[in-house]
Amino acid sequence: MIEIRFHGRGGQGAVVASGILAEAAFREGKDVQSFPFFGVERRGAPVVAFTRIDSKYIRLRQKIYTPDYVLVLDPTLVEKIDVAKGLKKGGSILINTDKNPDAFSFGGEYTVATVNASNIATRLGLGSKSSPIVNTTLLGAFSKFTGIVGIKSVLAAIEGRVPVKRKENMLAARLAYEKVRF
Repeated sequence: MIEIRFHGRGGQGAVVASGILAEAAFREGKDVQSFPFFGVERRGAPVVAFTRIDSKYIRLRQKIYTPDYVLVLDPTLVEKIDVAKGLKKGGSILINTDKNPDAFSFGGEYTVATVNASNIATRLGLGSKSSPIVNTTLLGAFSKFTGIVGIKSVLAAIEGRVPVKRKENMLAARLAYEKVRF
């Protein structure tokens, strides 16, 4: 079973990203789960969402404590919370940042990938410069970085689930797929 944890802020689309990733994996014949964990529900507050992917039925029904992958939608969270907490040895972290992966050290045996999802999203009019919506952008990078789901499935899931700016969201995923660094 593959377990993924998303760290973002309210309004960035972490919960939606978790659902889109689950749908992309489902399109490839996998069993999936996707669910959020909220504290105080307000724009800008830290949000955590989870996705599980497996080739067989998933019976587990609890929060993910030891993920294989962590996606960080807001780079300021890296300084505020331990995004690597519980990450399995050999796990991977994908961060929305303009920094290179070697700029990060989480004190464990992890692989780090980065993509400037904020820049891509802003250029395509997804959110605003001060509050870009980077969820679909990061999913394109995740597809390339991990190979867990194909980009075609990610794009189809975006097309099916994103209610506005579908083409821009799909282009953002494609661009991040090409620009992710690891």
